[in-house]
Amino acid sequence: MAQGILEYLSQDQVDQFYRDGYIKIPAFLSKDEIDSLLARSKQLLEQFDLENHPLTKFTTSDNNHVGDEYFLESGDKIRYFLEEDAVGGDGRLTRDKTRAVNKIGHGLHLVDPVFRRVTLENEKLKSIVKDLRFHHDPVALQSMVIFKQPEIGGAVPEHNDSRHSQYTSPPTALGFWIPLERCTSSNGALSFLPGSHLTTQITKRFVRLACRGTGFQSVPNATAAKPDPAVSERNFILEVCDPGESIVGVTAICDLVLIHGSVLHKSERNTSSQTRYAYTFHMIDSPPYAKYDEKNWLQPTSSVPFPKVLDTPIKDTISAIAS
Repeated sequence: MAQGILEYLSQDQVDQFYRDGYIKIPAFLSKDEIDSLLARSKQLLEQFDLENHPLTKFTTSDNNHVGDEYFLESGDKIRYFLEEDAVGGDGRLTRDKTRAVNKIGHGLHLVDPVFRRVTLENEKLKSIVKDLRFHHDPVALQSMVIFKQPEIGGAVPEHNDSRHSQYTSPPTALGFWIPLERCTSSNGALSFLPGSHLTTQITKRFVRLACRGTGFQSVPNATAAKPDPAVSERNFILEVCDPGESIVGVTAICDLVLIHGSVLHKSERNTSSQTRYAYTFHMIDSPPYAKYDEKNWLQPTSSVPFPKVLDTPIKDTISAIAS
């Protein structure tokens, strides 16, 4: 898969991304940049106004979805979504508000200068996008800080990102995941199934329903893959991050993880006493190269369209399904 002059990535890194469906890029951000993101995340938690909050909880369950206006209109705003176990039967929080929030989203990259600098004003990131040649003319959407709160941070089951708000035709979702704290097997580090993007079809999608709620809908003409005995728990690779150690294959705190929209990944419940803050956002290709589906729960508006990442589109891209 040889290509022209690369600005940031190595050819081995590009090849690994298309082979495995994800890649870790070491030391993408400086410690000062990470500290700034972490400090701003904590500041936003402290500013959380419970008095005017509808107690909207976020869940990854296929049978229980977020679908209220607070969620559906969050694409260009900073809004707070609670852990399922953070609200008691009486409607009150079971813990301090800073330990009750599942995530903040989904317009951090649009309205907050600290997150915008990393997402839309970062020349290194633009170089990575050009080197990867995954998109012609990418736009950014759905930025979040995910907190994975101690003892209640919920598990995220095996999934790929293209079935959620980033569904396009053809599929073009690409995730960017930046750990802001140490992540381990006990506090919900990410796990990936390498190569699954080459075989996993998108069989259902998370959509905005006509009744203004959300739910999962089958994709027409998609065939669910038959269970493969070779695909088991032992094939998922746990990607931990421990800035206090130097180990080959361990994600450092300043690293960036690129996630193909079709690769299977997951994270377990946080059973530890430590948080696991991470900043994440997504990119998709824009028209005429890809069609963003009107059923996606997250929709751009005429006043706040999805922002473009590059000044000039890329003429030739690498196939999203590498041979």
